[in-house]
Amino acid sequence: MASKQSEEPCGDMSSEDQHGGFLVRFREFKPKEVLTWQLAKTLAMGQGLAGLICGTAVTSQYLATEFHLNTPMLQSFLNYMLLCITYTIMLFCRRGDGNILQILKRRWWKYLLLALVDVEANYTVVKAYQYTTLTSVQLLDCFVIPVLMVLSWWILKARYRLIHYVAVSICLLGVGAMVGADLLARRDQGSTSNILLGDGLVLLSAALYAVSNVSQEYTVKNLSRVEFLGMIGLFGSIISTVQMVILERNEVSAIVWSWQVGLLFSAYAFCMYALYSFMPIVMKLSSATSVNLSLLTADLFSLFLGIFLFQYS
Repeated sequence: MASKQSEEPCGDMSSEDQHGGFLVRFREFKPKEVLTWQLAKTLAMGQGLAGLICGTAVTSQYLATEFHLNTPMLQSFLNYMLLCITYTIMLFCRRGDGNILQILKRRWWKYLLLALVDVEANYTVVKAYQYTTLTSVQLLDCFVIPVLMVLSWWILKARYRLIHYVAVSICLLGVGAMVGADLLARRDQGSTSNILLGDGLVLLSAALYAVSNVSQEYTVKNLSRVEFLGMIGLFGSIISTVQMVILERNEVSAIVWSWQVGLLFSAYAFCMYALYSFMPIVMKLSSATSVNLSLLTADLFSLFLGIFLFQYS
């Protein structure tokens, strides 16, 4: 009887100790240690990238719906050519191990495969605008986040805490709610000739983007940003040129050029070039997963622009 009575206070004390320990940790929490200038800068840069993605989405939607242009490879080619002119030439000017010839000797086949994945990711997402809506594309591409987390865990040996999974789940639940709203609206807004095909292309593109982003994070943190962009620009230009000649030569020759069409192509190329140029910087400060979580706000930007520009309801 005495031993039983002596055990009960010990159990009470342990729970009180745990509760007290939590309060101590809560009181010792210093927001200034978390809400740093580095975090604010990373978030601001992530929102800038989200704005650039929204720019590529809007220009692609305009080209598809207003001018009936089906040239995703031409759009990608313009971006890769800008990267090639800028960063590949920088690699030519380097000396030693950073020179493009030395890089090609050691890693040419890796960059060839990476460029192929990147080109096809861009091709499939732009192609999807021919079949589904701006909001559907922007919402379904959140599939990149779970794929990216798995690849980061497997390849980059990234380890996540419970709070990370909770945060990602909240983000994806919010996106899922917007997808549900899109379904209730019957997706009759925009180009919807084959919704199932369009959504499938978006999911394929998201998986390919995840592979590209993990490779990009690894290259930027272990090699250099200029090397990654220069080699992607070089091989991306070659692959997109070959694919454009095979798949889009008739569509490209049939384009009726006007200042509006030229402006849309230029705006798309500028947004993609800026996105490729600045994303490695943000990834080096954080990670591919956190960058893609920041990019989820592009869905909200696209929603507002869809309402005001494309009269979505």
